[in-house]
Amino acid sequence: MNKEKLLTLIHSPYITEKATSLGGLNQVVFKVDLSATKLEIKKAVEDLFDVKVDNITTAIQKGKTKRNRFGIYKKSDYKKAYVALREGSEIQFEGLS
Repeated sequence: MNKEKLLTLIHSPYITEKATSLGGLNQVVFKVDLSATKLEIKKAVEDLFDVKVDNITTAIQKGKTKRNRFGIYKKSDYKKAYVALREGSEIQFEGLS
């Protein structure tokens, strides 16, 4: 797999109240590319963060339809990846930019 593709596969960590509560279960949630497969996500997370991945679950979130005074528009669809880390592995987002 191309290193450049691995770097562009993961868009950002998905930080919500529900996603941070999964930290006790040793899971992290990422926004990933819609075309990404589970094996590609696993390889990208292991290479970027130097951790061992145990399991990955993905979910496609459909974009909501919104309206304002200028009309109706639709937000983009995105894919979430729930990454379960092995015991002893941990990802810290505090020092990253």
